[in-house]
Amino acid sequence: MLIGPAFAREAWAAPRRPRHYIARTAYVVALLVLMWTLWMVLAGTQEVRNISDLARFGTILFQLLAPLQLAVVVFFSALSTASAVAHEKDRRTLVLLLMTRLTNSELVLGKLLGSLLHVFTLFLAGLPVFAMVLVFGGVSPQQAFSAMAVTVSAALAAGSLGSTVALWREKTFQTLAMTALVLAGWIGGWEAVRSGALGSAWLGVSTETWAVWFSPWRAVLEAARPHARIAEGSVVTFLGVSVGLTVLLNAVAIWRVRAWNSVSEGARRAVAEESHEATAHRAAAHKPERKRPPKLRAVWNTPVIWREISTWAYGRKVVLIRLVYILGFALAVAALWYQHEMGRGITLGGSALVLVPLIVLSLTLINAQAVTAVTAERDLGALDLLLVTDITPKEFVFGKLGGVLYNTKEMVLLPLVPCLYLWHVRAIGTEDLWFLIGGLAVMQIFAVVLGLHVGMSYINSRMAIAISLGTVFFLTLGIATCMRIMVAFGGSFQVQLAPFFAFVLGGGIGLFVALGIRNPSTAILISSLICPFATFYAITSFLLFNTAAVFIVVSLTYGFTTVAMLVPAISEFDVATGRTTGGEGGGD
Repeated sequence: MLIGPAFAREAWAAPRRPRHYIARTAYVVALLVLMWTLWMVLAGTQEVRNISDLARFGTILFQLLAPLQLAVVVFFSALSTASAVAHEKDRRTLVLLLMTRLTNSELVLGKLLGSLLHVFTLFLAGLPVFAMVLVFGGVSPQQAFSAMAVTVSAALAAGSLGSTVALWREKTFQTLAMTALVLAGWIGGWEAVRSGALGSAWLGVSTETWAVWFSPWRAVLEAARPHARIAEGSVVTFLGVSVGLTVLLNAVAIWRVRAWNSVSEGARRAVAEESHEATAHRAAAHKPERKRPPKLRAVWNTPVIWREISTWAYGRKVVLIRLVYILGFALAVAALWYQHEMGRGITLGGSALVLVPLIVLSLTLINAQAVTAVTAERDLGALDLLLVTDITPKEFVFGKLGGVLYNTKEMVLLPLVPCLYLWHVRAIGTEDLWFLIGGLAVMQIFAVVLGLHVGMSYINSRMAIAISLGTVFFLTLGIATCMRIMVAFGGSFQVQLAPFFAFVLGGGIGLFVALGIRNPSTAILISSLICPFATFYAITSFLLFNTAAVFIVVSLTYGFTTVAMLVPAISEFDVATGRTTGGEGGGD
């Protein structure tokens, strides 16, 4: 059997899990709420008189939902496959799978398709909603089919990427960070090509067409746009590229899976290191006059933060992640410099297109480091050992907090450089600079504490990673969706609040489920309900150029939410880390 028992197990067990039914229902309800929100915004800004107005609504709705679904499916495809394989590695069960009679293809493809099973059931659950969009008019069946095909092919490519990287790398943070960086480079790189930074045409073909051929984001936008270029094959070319990428990634994974995760290879490496040390000791024994006592490393009075900072707790390959991030940062700064030096001038929209993706990527990597800092300890069994030592809750929590900020110092500090550059060229004022730096610091601390809080609240590592990174993702996606609708139709906070009420209320419920369902508290409940409304107010204030209001609201709201998560982590340390929940297993 090509797929094998790894996929059969997921296909047999997944439909029985209640959380999957809840996720599918929530996804469909979210699409319907978004449809209703857009209708309320449209009906509140203009009069709907005839069929052409309905067709216009259908076109706008489809051009909003298709990219939104692509973002959700691609993100969770990469995250699901990466975390599934990384979870097997952390629990040392991947080695057991390699010792069975499973072939390489059964192992790789089985884990890949088993991890994507839940994602594709979400996709299938949302298809009736897209069928409803066709009823409004303005969208042809060919457009809908093309957009769905782009989504499926991009999801397979993203899932294959996450699976291959996870089989290659040895640590969960390395897997998540590398996957996020490659996805960001995949989308951002072709956006840079499309902008004309590397020329307006390659080999006689415009760079806009090249972007459609190789970027899932541009391909789905092209598929959702009603014109004749779809028939010319631009989207079809992307489908071929994504399928080819999927085949290539899985072929490499099938070829190298046992070499990357070979027990004998690791044993040989350990023996070689021990032999090298023994040889060095024997050589030193022949020269007693030069023999020195072994150098011991002094442990600080706070051993948790010492381990985070002074050891390779997350593997030596994190240096590669830092270098890749620095490369992306350099490209972002170069894009701002190019805008300024070419005489185009740095506009608010142009700087946001460069700075916002960099900040979002930074927050994602910081959050990934924070949540894996706890889940890795639990999967290795080290968390239980820490709980029986004399390490206090404050030492553990603040040690992890300091360690995460230190290990991600490039992601914390480098986004400040473009902000200072914008101030230097007078694209923003001094007041706006301080607002930007202060708001960025608040969101970075929020991302760290969110990861630690979720990592301690959920025993299942895969679920903890999905909820932590999913919270950051949906927060970003929700803000982008609201801003896109508001920019299209305009209006103040009072005008927009009524149609967006259900959208905002649903976000509050989802935030409470993510943060407080395991360890509920009044503070988390209050912050979960206030955060979406405050964020919505900050969005409208930003669009009205009221930056002071944005800074104050964001700082107070997310600062309070950070404290609401941090206090229980310290005061209820044993409960938060699962010490008293021994009856709950850590399986899938």
